[in-house]
Amino acid sequence: MSETRGKITDDPYGALQVIKRLVAEQAVVYWRRYLFVLVMMAIGAGASAGSAYLFGKVINEAYVYRSINGIVMLSAAVIGLFTAKGIATYLQQVMLSRISNAILANNQRKLFSKLMQESLAFYSKSHSSEYLNRLSAGAASITQVLSLIITSAGRDLLTLIGLVAVMVSQDPFLSLLSLIVVPPMFLFVRKIVRRIKSLAAGQFMGTAYIMEAVQESLQGIRTVKAFTLESAMQERVDRSIAEVESFSNKMAKVANRSGPLMEMLGGIAISAALMYGGYRVIATNAAPGQFVSFITAFLLAYEPAKRLARLNIDLNSALMGASMLLEIVDKPATEPDDSDKPALALTQAQIEFRDVTFAYRPDQPVLKQMNFIAEPGKVTALVGPSGGGKSTILSLLLRFYEADEGAVLIDEQVISDYSRSSLRQQTAYVGQDVYLFRGTVRENIAFGKPGATDEEIAAAAEAACAHDFITGFPLGYETPVGEHGTQLSGGQRQRIAIARALIKDAPIILLDEATAALDSESEKYVQEAMARLCKGRTTIVIAHRLHTIMHADTILVVENGIIVESGRHDDLLQKNGRYANFFRLQQREADKATPLRAKADG
Repeated sequence: MSETRGKITDDPYGALQVIKRLVAEQAVVYWRRYLFVLVMMAIGAGASAGSAYLFGKVINEAYVYRSINGIVMLSAAVIGLFTAKGIATYLQQVMLSRISNAILANNQRKLFSKLMQESLAFYSKSHSSEYLNRLSAGAASITQVLSLIITSAGRDLLTLIGLVAVMVSQDPFLSLLSLIVVPPMFLFVRKIVRRIKSLAAGQFMGTAYIMEAVQESLQGIRTVKAFTLESAMQERVDRSIAEVESFSNKMAKVANRSGPLMEMLGGIAISAALMYGGYRVIATNAAPGQFVSFITAFLLAYEPAKRLARLNIDLNSALMGASMLLEIVDKPATEPDDSDKPALALTQAQIEFRDVTFAYRPDQPVLKQMNFIAEPGKVTALVGPSGGGKSTILSLLLRFYEADEGAVLIDEQVISDYSRSSLRQQTAYVGQDVYLFRGTVRENIAFGKPGATDEEIAAAAEAACAHDFITGFPLGYETPVGEHGTQLSGGQRQRIAIARALIKDAPIILLDEATAALDSESEKYVQEAMARLCKGRTTIVIAHRLHTIMHADTILVVENGIIVESGRHDDLLQKNGRYANFFRLQQREADKATPLRAKADG
């Protein structure tokens, strides 16, 4: 027995531990509101018990004393009790809803804040839909647990105590006889709880899989349509829904197994009470009012008693979602707040990688003792085959990941010694896959500089060669961009992203394949915008199209995690090394494509 108790209390996400924690950390904050709720519940419980007691008095006044005045007075008292109960129930429910809404909102804020403190490595291990499910269902489960506890301790328990008091006052022996059904009821419920826990876990994760399948299908709707994957996606969603449906059906069967037993035991207890009470009235001439009062109290007590018997089942079902949320909140942040570190102050914005080694997986280094310097105010281009480590360089510069060995420096300052926010505030990033947020064109540009004026937004758009096409929209800068910017072309999204970077006015610019997916005309506009963006700023650009970086001040050829060549375009061509091979290969591919385009145009 002691070993079992130890296991229960040692598990930080066991039912008892989670309940203690929720009460201590969340319910106590609202103790005054909960006290008001308990007072209202006590009034409602008292009214229920009082009405059951008065029913017996009314029967005695009618059949024993035959007093009209007594009946009128007692009936008026019953009206008063039911009115008080109605008002108390309304106030209790409104306040309890307000508490639940506040707790739900606080937990959603807390979880989202925690998610914002996680690194990219954290998100690469799980699907985003899982966190969405924890954010919604997990936070809701916490409010459900606390509401179950307060309604059980307040409404149901107080009501039951009041009604049992009435029963005992009317007939102590019959009250004792009625309680014989309680032990078998609780023993049966106890056996159900273990099964409930496993089913609740499966139901929770199954819901996450549904969200995952739907989210991927909608976000990849172009691919779904292009490859006629509607049936395949429907099958995935149907399979996940079927699994959740199966878990839900099993949950319904298990959770409601106690119902038939409770009804049967309740029927036995009521029958016993009716027979014994009727016998007393007939055989011993007991006042019928006592019998009616007892039966009324007993019938009113049946529902709260049944809810209390099911409390363990309902709690364990809700606790699964609460535990899922707390597991995320409790884990140490993979990108913890470092605002206590000094802010990074830049003078020239010279970037240096000094003996940097980094690996996403153990024993598989992506960068190997890398050394290079990006001169201030100049453009440094990174070229080379895919998988060589180019994008990883930008990730380390933005501190999405930390170097395993060596150091990344800016103006001779090791960036890991300074706060992330101060580093990222002085860096503007434009990637190949531009992410635009739900909202208008104006809002997406303004994300680069919160509080930017309309003049600043328009100036940034003008410099990014975006003003003309924006003003060509019927709504201009108020045009919605759609989810992920789907209402705009690739070139338009890129130019809005460049405008967002321009308005930030950061001394360091990081460009990751910013023109790789664009047609020639769009590329021309984007290249012109990028030239304005990079002017006078330290720029590191990744490019597969080598003609786009021919005028870079320094070109670094990155291959297998090391720099195999460096220099200017003309110098590297003269060396006739890896860069020259890449350049000639792209030239041959371009020459082959030209006749095909001409033939297509003809």
